[in-house]
Amino acid sequence: MHRLKFLQRARSLGFSIDECRLLLSLYEDEHRASADVKSLASKKIIEINHKIKELKSLKTTLTSLAENCHGDDKPDCPIIDDLAGK
Repeated sequence: MHRLKFLQRARSLGFSIDECRLLLSLYEDEHRASADVKSLASKKIIEINHKIKELKSLKTTLTSLAENCHGDDKPDCPIIDDLAGK
């Protein structure tokens, strides 16, 4: 059961299944180097920061489009126009 909790926690921190397998093998290796574990965590932090930057950009774009949409009963819509590449 302890391994299951370990894997659940690793997944909740954003590690992929393959990364979880690697972490589990490091967990079970009494001769592991903590530098190996830290390296995996550092790579994951870089990935997360990239995703955050990407999501902030998406939010900014979508917010701008939504603010420029009148939201009335007319067919003109900058959101649709953007999605259509107009």
